[in-house]
Amino acid sequence: MIFETLDIYGHEQVVFCHNKDAGLKAIIAIHNTVLGPALGGTRMWPYKSEAEALNDVLRLSRGMTYKNAVAGLNIGGGKAVIIGNPATDKSEALFRAFGQFVESLGGRYITAEDVGIDVNDMEYVYRETEYVTGVHQVHGGSGDPSPFTAYGTLQGLMATLNRQFGDEDVGKYSYAVQGLGHVGMEYVKLLKERGAKIFVTDINPALVEKAVTEYGAEAVGLDDIYDVPADVYSPCALGGTVNEQTLPRLKCKVICGAANNQLANNEIGDEVVRRGILYAPDYAVNAGGVMNVALELDGYNRERAMRMMRTIYHNLSRIYEIADRDGIPTYRAADRLAEERIEKIGKLKLPLGRGRTRFQGRIRA
Repeated sequence: MIFETLDIYGHEQVVFCHNKDAGLKAIIAIHNTVLGPALGGTRMWPYKSEAEALNDVLRLSRGMTYKNAVAGLNIGGGKAVIIGNPATDKSEALFRAFGQFVESLGGRYITAEDVGIDVNDMEYVYRETEYVTGVHQVHGGSGDPSPFTAYGTLQGLMATLNRQFGDEDVGKYSYAVQGLGHVGMEYVKLLKERGAKIFVTDINPALVEKAVTEYGAEAVGLDDIYDVPADVYSPCALGGTVNEQTLPRLKCKVICGAANNQLANNEIGDEVVRRGILYAPDYAVNAGGVMNVALELDGYNRERAMRMMRTIYHNLSRIYEIADRDGIPTYRAADRLAEERIEKIGKLKLPLGRGRTRFQGRIRA
């Protein structure tokens, strides 16, 4: 059944990583390397089953191919998951063992932070392999990518507001922000700086309190976020929150946030259009983080990274143009933009990563 699943998703390679002594159980999925080596973060999560972990990594790695293609990067898509509780199961040995598996792929897969992983964890991975992005600045890396993801999300939001309402004035509108992790909290900060009305929710009460006290947000219950009369619904936690149960409750005219896989399925994406809601395709909106860490391949430069974030505005505008041109929902238009680029570049028959899979300007420990 695994090979049948890979045929459906189009993956090139899936690697199961196990080290009993280190307690490592991980899966690395390389989806597509037409544009270059596969880049995508590592997620640590207490999956209920190995099948659930496999399904997640296959879905996320495919999403990275499309995200990186739309972002205009010369990298392919991949992802990794570590089965475990990030609150209790982390260790130096675990991450160094994982780093050895990444190293064994010879640069076909480059990892980074994702849910449950931070820059300190990446430091251990980096001891075993150079194929890590988001490492600390002392190594010539870019550090935590969350602020860049949030800033890129703001750029996508501005393009979407302009499309739906005819202006980019973020402060004129209200926002229901679901999830206050590193990216979500930074996004709230950016909205507050522009004078926006913000409603927030999160499973962590301390984070909600921080958003209320520091950024003047209004707290609502976890389930109540869908009923808030906000102009924009901004999912910034886990995926699938726009579904059969929640969509009829949304009062918004725009869905734009930093979470991955926000739509439960394609049918929901079609229904979003019928309801007159403009959906900003998630992987185009939240590409700021991967744009930022991808620059480490050439030698990181923060000013260049900030300029690159602003291209997200134009990427979203292009997606909306394709949606109009072809008469399709925006989520399909984003896929079409990615597929067209992969097909065109693929015909050039470029070698993997253009023969450049080593990082420039790195300082090894």
